[in-house]
Amino acid sequence: MRKTLAIATLAGSMAVTGLALTPAAQAATQTASQSASSKSWGKFFSSDHKAYTFGKTWKSGGTVFTKWYGVDKVGGKKAWVWFEFYKNGSWHKFNRAWDGKVTGSWSGRGIKKVYTFTCWAGKFDNCGRKYRIY
Repeated sequence: MRKTLAIATLAGSMAVTGLALTPAAQAATQTASQSASSKSWGKFFSSDHKAYTFGKTWKSGGTVFTKWYGVDKVGGKKAWVWFEFYKNGSWHKFNRAWDGKVTGSWSGRGIKKVYTFTCWAGKFDNCGRKYRIY
């Protein structure tokens, strides 16, 4: 009787421990797979350090998403962020201007590579280094 009770207790203990470990293991693999597909980037400064951008880029369901934030000294000249991306065998680029602080986002399907850089006082003035963000 004691042996049967001890075996049942041990089996129950192992079952509870196994159930307790399973959700933790699942959470660890989900976190690892999510962080592998998203990338935080920045602060990427203009060459004169008067403006910078930072953000996050990720892919979901074949679409690449980018959320970005821009910071520049309020008043005076505008800052510019440029995005260049490779899609369908060719390069495309666009820019956004701001003064002060701004949040922006964009997305596209079939994008293979994304680069960004920040300029201040004009579209092509005081531009910082180009960085690959996806």
